Amino acid sequence: MTTTFARTHPHRGRTTNPTVSVVVPALNEEESIGWVIDNIPGWVSEVVLVDGLSIDGTELVVSDHRPDVVVVHQHARGKGAALRAGFAAASGDIIVMIDADGSTDPREMGRFVDALVDGADFVKGSRNLSGGGSIDFTLLRHLGNLGFVWAANLLFGTRFSDLCYGYCAFWRSDLDRLALTADGFEIEMELICSAIKAGLVIAEVPSMELERRAGESNLNAWKDGKRVLKTLLTERTTPLERRDHSRGALMIVATAKPAHGSTAWRPAGSPAAALEIDETTELMTVLVAHNANVTPELLPARVTQTVGALSA
Repeated sequence: MTTTFARTHPHRGRTTNPTVSVVVPALNEEESIGWVIDNIPGWVSEVVLVDGLSIDGTELVVSDHRPDVVVVHQHARGKGAALRAGFAAASGDIIVMIDADGSTDPREMGRFVDALVDGADFVKGSRNLSGGGSIDFTLLRHLGNLGFVWAANLLFGTRFSDLCYGYCAFWRSDLDRLALTADGFEIEMELICSAIKAGLVIAEVPSMELERRAGESNLNAWKDGKRVLKTLLTERTTPLERRDHSRGALMIVATAKPAHGSTAWRPAGSPAAALEIDETTELMTVLVAHNANVTPELLPARVTQTVGALSA
């Protein structure tokens, strides 16, 4: 079952055979992320790993399972900053965002892409549609989510069945229209609010939230819940064109670092001093995302090329 909300503009013609980029933000997820990568459909053309300075082998696991992975090292902290960096690095016609812990099932990805090809601009997963659900909902998370759904529908006149769920997909051509700025978990609320205010065609598809496969969540229900609520209330009264784009602005640079097969390779979160680079070291290109007010000279390793500046 797919629920599509009213269209506010004529649908723009798009390819019926789009390329797909999957953005996976991760922090110390080496025990979970291999399963995630293995279950990404074979027709996905690009996987973008945004490593939030892990100190484990997350990056190596992804490289072993997907040698052509695009690696982004995220020096600007937070899930929102990670996703924005990953979106900027993605090259596919469609961008899909999933979690590295296995809670969002990559095997469902086809229904998100199908909904976009069928006419939607933005697709969000819903645990509350027929065919969806959650194995991982605590009572507190469930009640909080219902509260956010009720408030968003009241404030925006929408009919969403679920919110604050990190399984979404959209056309990359609409990325600038979303004008994203959030740094933390509130990015999921900002995405929805932005899609509404940009007049995008939004569809919901059923999704089953699975249990985290290993480790503990970085989500703080109370702290992050307050940030989500603040975002919802602020977004109701702030037009997209008045959003503060200087907040959390990112710069992305291409950087040469020891390759995954090199003995000099270290996790992204290792101190720069731990890097042992000489003329014999095999190198690979990694994208480094950092706050725009940090100069490339302050970053570890050798910067080879500026890829782009993000105003938001």
